[in-house]
Amino acid sequence: MTVFIASLLLPKTIHFNLPGARPRGASSAQKKASKPKNPSPNTPPSLFQPAPNHITPPHTPTEDRKHNDPWANEDGFKVQIPQTPFSPGNRAPIDRSSPTWGGRADQPMSRANSPPPSSLIDSSRALNKKAREMGRQGITQPQSLVRSESHDRVFAHADWKVVSADQGNGGLRNAAEAAARDGKLGDYTWVGTLGMPVDALMGTQQLQDIEDKLANEHDMLTVLCSDKDFDGHYSHFCKQILWPVFHYQIPDNPKSKAYEDHSWKYYVTVNQAFADKIVKNWKKGDTVWIHDYHLLLVPGMIRKKIPEAKIGFFLHVAFPSSEVFRCLAVRKELLEGMLGANLIGFQIKEYARHFLQTCSRILSVEATPDGLQLEDRFVDVINCPIGIDPVSLSKHREESEVKRWLDIMRERYAGKKLIVARDKLDHVRGVRQKLLSFEMFLNMNPEWRDKVVLIQVALSTSEKSELDATVSDIVTRVNSSWANLAYQPVVYLKQDIDYPQYLALLSIADALMITSQREGMNLTSHEYLFCQDGKFSEKKHGSLILSEFTGTSSLFNGNELSVNPWDYRACADAIKKALEMEGEERERRWKSLYKAINVHTGSHWFSEFMLRLDKVYEEQHSRDQTVVPRLSMTTLLQQYKRTERRLFILDFEGTLVSWGPVNQIIPVSPQRTLDVLNDLLLDERNTIYVMSGRRPEELDRIFRRVPNLGLIAESGCYLKDCGSDSWTEMADSDKIRSWKSSLQDIMTYYLERTPGAAIEERRCSLVFHYKSADDYEMAATQASDLASHINDACEEQRVHAIPMDGCVLVEPIDWTKSTAAERIFNDLRKRMGPDEKHKSPVDFLMVVGDGRDDEKVFKWANQMATDDTVKVQEVVTVSLGNRATEAKATLTQGVSGVLTALQKLSQVV
Repeated sequence: MTVFIASLLLPKTIHFNLPGARPRGASSAQKKASKPKNPSPNTPPSLFQPAPNHITPPHTPTEDRKHNDPWANEDGFKVQIPQTPFSPGNRAPIDRSSPTWGGRADQPMSRANSPPPSSLIDSSRALNKKAREMGRQGITQPQSLVRSESHDRVFAHADWKVVSADQGNGGLRNAAEAAARDGKLGDYTWVGTLGMPVDALMGTQQLQDIEDKLANEHDMLTVLCSDKDFDGHYSHFCKQILWPVFHYQIPDNPKSKAYEDHSWKYYVTVNQAFADKIVKNWKKGDTVWIHDYHLLLVPGMIRKKIPEAKIGFFLHVAFPSSEVFRCLAVRKELLEGMLGANLIGFQIKEYARHFLQTCSRILSVEATPDGLQLEDRFVDVINCPIGIDPVSLSKHREESEVKRWLDIMRERYAGKKLIVARDKLDHVRGVRQKLLSFEMFLNMNPEWRDKVVLIQVALSTSEKSELDATVSDIVTRVNSSWANLAYQPVVYLKQDIDYPQYLALLSIADALMITSQREGMNLTSHEYLFCQDGKFSEKKHGSLILSEFTGTSSLFNGNELSVNPWDYRACADAIKKALEMEGEERERRWKSLYKAINVHTGSHWFSEFMLRLDKVYEEQHSRDQTVVPRLSMTTLLQQYKRTERRLFILDFEGTLVSWGPVNQIIPVSPQRTLDVLNDLLLDERNTIYVMSGRRPEELDRIFRRVPNLGLIAESGCYLKDCGSDSWTEMADSDKIRSWKSSLQDIMTYYLERTPGAAIEERRCSLVFHYKSADDYEMAATQASDLASHINDACEEQRVHAIPMDGCVLVEPIDWTKSTAAERIFNDLRKRMGPDEKHKSPVDFLMVVGDGRDDEKVFKWANQMATDDTVKVQEVVTVSLGNRATEAKATLTQGVSGVLTALQKLSQVV
């Protein structure tokens, strides 16, 4: 069986060897032998010698590598890949001006913006005429950057090779490779795009050969999207709309494209291409695992084509609160797409809770602690944090180049404390807040000037921004205030450093500072902690200053120095504490942090998610209505005949009678139901309980002519034993009064805004009815908001709101029909303990129901058949609903079928 791992970009891409092209990384500077003093164009950017502006930015590393991708970045920016042997010619750092999608010399240019507007063509003609005139005068013109047909034709016939991509989800790649290495992952196939424009190759044999090679030699399925579709999907919808919203940066500034919804159709097109590719290659028994916000619609698209598919989805970035997510115009479509999965995973519990609340509020579905109950099935939701690969990281640290850089840094920063940071330069990463905090620290602690250095590596985005200029201004101000000939307080690199420098920097640092405003899981902190074991550096057990808004902070149990990035003074105090912390405390904190990152590794994350997916799929599949068999009367009669201690727990509304919701007045006495129950109770071996959401007094009135019948009222809050005249209150009345009082204002607020709605107060629950509202659609929205509000505000009071057809039921979590059923069983065990003939107080248990609240009783009853301590000989659970169920049998004849079955049992002699 194959596991399909779907991610936007494949771990591999294609590089073309063009005729007459200069070698990778070469520049005109190489040809100027008369200037030997210039540094080699292949010399990597470093902490001490920034790359000269005249050097052509280096390109993507080639396939001369033998190690896993070390950069673990879940948000998809450049992935740096180390190469061996470590030599100047093999290193290829990623400069801030590195070619992006559609801008590499060894890959086709994008056609996303072609054909150019007519005004540009006219302008181009005039420029060409002027260029020809200048050419006759001997003036050399720069090479045109405009794509030409000849440029495209060159790629259709050029030699090419498959190389490891420098973009994509490095954490996912490392985790998959680690899981395969550890024997936790068998056959797996990547599904993704090439990470380069393909319009120039469409319809050519070249592209077919590339697809075949990736599929046959690398187990990768290529998703082909037009340049226009990919650009609209990734550059516009993903990066300008989804990315900001998922990180609480609501795009409402005048420059935002969030309200230009033309890019949505490209997002749908690319997601459909992924779904079609997977559906085409899927075989029965295969598993599909889809990753990140680029592919939110794919689970639902696959589910439509393959209803029985095993589908997992994992979101690597943060998931915002419902108040933020609801700002998206296509919020419902995105959520419904995600809900096509059997299992949805998030980095931490907070993001999973936000997702459950958002679905409850926007889609009006029932959210439980384990997932979401849809009409036809259940979707499990978990949190499972990703991690690093310690095995691979250990091997990289052994490289001689890492040790060489350690020696250089020891000499360069002798006697100085080092605070290091590596971030993408965007508003989400909090680089500005970090630098301002460091400036405040130096202002507040003059004794530390000339003794501490902040090294900030900034991975610049492709677009120029105001943030870039702001950060540069802060760096200039700090350095101009306290720098001298021998000291520079901030070393600021607007480019990435190569991997050996990175590992050396993490090893020699005294503190790592991360001030992200929002982040899924910051794996740089994991790598830093791993490198702080003192194995290669005299410095060890460095402090971790970590934003409380990163997913990583929830793993460390306060052993990090947690900070609010917007509180500059607190951040400055954290810097001081990190630098002045005693060695014993540093070691204690580091050991706890080190233990956490070694538990939550990439391999563990991968295998844990796959195991959970297998488990929930089997559970969901067993509850599928098409799988659950019809109730066999022949088998039921046989089970009934061979048992003597029988317990029936029967739902009332929709099961024994066909009346509507519990707030409706009882029209007539259910005579046939009463007769069937009386007939069954003639056999002293039968014990019967009827469960309902109605009040105790209502049930007393209905069943006054059925003696020895047990009753469960208000969905488990009240219990009346067989033959008893009094009710037992199961719920804690003081707690009930407390939460009712606190909810009164909330429900009244929504009632006043929903004309025609009504609030029904029961003893242990409240019901917000809106079926008769003047504007039903508006009322449904208000009801959804009410349910979300209550579930958000009253979680600690053990109360939840359940959206139902035409109403919202607010009831306690701790007292349900299943808790009442357990109480009944335990009471029977005390009165009728096991004897020589009977091993259990009950040897026949039958539960019949039709609603969602009956599912917990089904689950409890099924467990009674497997529990060795109270093993029940015969358990029969029957559902009348059309949804996925825990019951082991179904009845399609409804109330009539139930009464007929019970009547046949009563006739058994």
